[in-house]
Amino acid sequence: MTYMRQPLADCVPGLVATARGDQPATLVITGGKLVNVCSGEILDGMSVAVQGGRIAYVGKDVSHTIGEGTRIIDAAGKYIAPGLLDGHCHIESTQLTVTEFARAVLPMGTTGGFFDAHEIANVFGLKGIKLMLDEMRGTPLAAYMQVASCVPSAGAEFETTGASIGPEEVAEAYTWGEDVIALGEVMNFPGVVYSDEKMLGEIQATLRAGRYVDGHFTWPSDDWRLPVYAAAGVTGDHECVTAEDVIERVRLGMYAKMRRGSAWHDVAKTITAHTEHGLDPRRMMLVTDDRSSESLRDEGHMDFVVRHAISQGLKPVTAFQMATINTAERFGVARDIGSITPGSCADIILLDGNLADVHIVMTIVAGVVVAENGIMTAELNPYTYPDEVLASVHLLQPPAPEDFVIHAPVAEGVLATRVIKVIENHVETGELIINLPVAESKLQVQEGLCKIAVLERHKATGNKSVGVVEGIGFREPAAIAMTVAHDSHNVLVIGNDDVLMAKAAGAVAEAQGGVAVITASGTTLFPLAIAGLMSAEPFEIAAAQSAAISKALYDAGCTLNYAFMTLSLLALAVIPTLRISDKGLVRISPEEGIQLVPLFVS
Repeated sequence: MTYMRQPLADCVPGLVATARGDQPATLVITGGKLVNVCSGEILDGMSVAVQGGRIAYVGKDVSHTIGEGTRIIDAAGKYIAPGLLDGHCHIESTQLTVTEFARAVLPMGTTGGFFDAHEIANVFGLKGIKLMLDEMRGTPLAAYMQVASCVPSAGAEFETTGASIGPEEVAEAYTWGEDVIALGEVMNFPGVVYSDEKMLGEIQATLRAGRYVDGHFTWPSDDWRLPVYAAAGVTGDHECVTAEDVIERVRLGMYAKMRRGSAWHDVAKTITAHTEHGLDPRRMMLVTDDRSSESLRDEGHMDFVVRHAISQGLKPVTAFQMATINTAERFGVARDIGSITPGSCADIILLDGNLADVHIVMTIVAGVVVAENGIMTAELNPYTYPDEVLASVHLLQPPAPEDFVIHAPVAEGVLATRVIKVIENHVETGELIINLPVAESKLQVQEGLCKIAVLERHKATGNKSVGVVEGIGFREPAAIAMTVAHDSHNVLVIGNDDVLMAKAAGAVAEAQGGVAVITASGTTLFPLAIAGLMSAEPFEIAAAQSAAISKALYDAGCTLNYAFMTLSLLALAVIPTLRISDKGLVRISPEEGIQLVPLFVS
């Protein structure tokens, strides 16, 4: 199947000829209720004529465009809306390849997005981004790539990654094509504010290439350094968790991205910037950020986010604007996508029932019907990754129980210990100071707490660190290990039993990536062979394996919502407050920025 995404300039003669009736349309949709995201209206009895991959005519009567070979779709009783766009998404977080991601979300009405491949970039650098870009170009999606800005996320002094990206690499990526559209979320916001040469160099390379800079600012919205961050050219940010976060960003001319991932439930609070505070919504966007294959299966993708936003009191048309035209305008591609207007790409969805239900019954991409009634009708060609991407776990030696012993500086007694506090449905963590006993020079991690460890897996350095975490909830001896450990993606291990922790880490190493949960009941394994991040299996199998991990965690007592997603961020060294990397505990604060801190408090 060919999905024609030719430049508008090349399509003008055919579009004009079709619009005036001299050349038959290839596809016509008749008699639907048009969701006009440009004017904010619902228009009855509207029809759309398509020539190839673009829209030629929109109006009450398109009969003059119909010819013998025109495919006609009767939209009577249905809504006609632009395909949904995800303004900030990490495909790797879905645990799927790009092709399987497309196969999963196209029936849900997602026809395009802006994808930040900084997960695979932390493992394979520019090569990883290029592989995903090549795969994207083989799918029907209107897919735009962002260049990972923070590889490593906080800096080599804080974590070990499989690659590094700087200003030269960023500039090189923009030569690959116009679909490399932006610099991915600049997580090292302290580096921007305090003029880190690498971070400012990446931003400058982006601006000189005429591209956009996406943000990630987690200090409070009233912090005086947010305008400093914006002054660097950062014009969009998804780290909004309150209405105030949205308001302050929009006032500075930024696009505020409101996130509803699997475990990040920020829309309910952030949407009130419009529904209660009355802020103009044109610079507000709905995004997913991170959604697992399991939550795609059980809840949906952008259709779910739009539906959820409407349930919070948002007008349906406004919600669609936040997932279409606003997103396209943010990245400067509204001439091509984001609306049903003459000249735009024919990325169209049909919806049945009430608009607020967001019940999608047909997806059309570049003028081709690809899905009907929740089922793909188009075949997507598989993409083959090179062997090195399928063998990315390199530990210095097999994990052993001794690796997870925490040696104390005293033989007996009590030590004030830093503990990571997990906060359900939020990306941030807390920092606790808990007095823990020591026996025979070993820290005794009490009931209700778990050990957490990171083993370096990219370069077989043997680096490792072990700490303590609160809020996991295990009621029995249990451990989970994973190679999905944002953003350096080393082997992250959490458990309350050293033997099980070693077995879990060994299981994911042997599988060359994945997630393993081990209890007395046995082992549950979710292989992620592609860079240790993505499954080589079809969407349905990956979703079932992801769900099996969730069930194994739940059965062991970990009842966090989409627990795996929350746990996988405990190594992300740029989000407050306390994290862990292969080099130790990392604390992030507005006062001191990012710093390594000792496990034991003097």
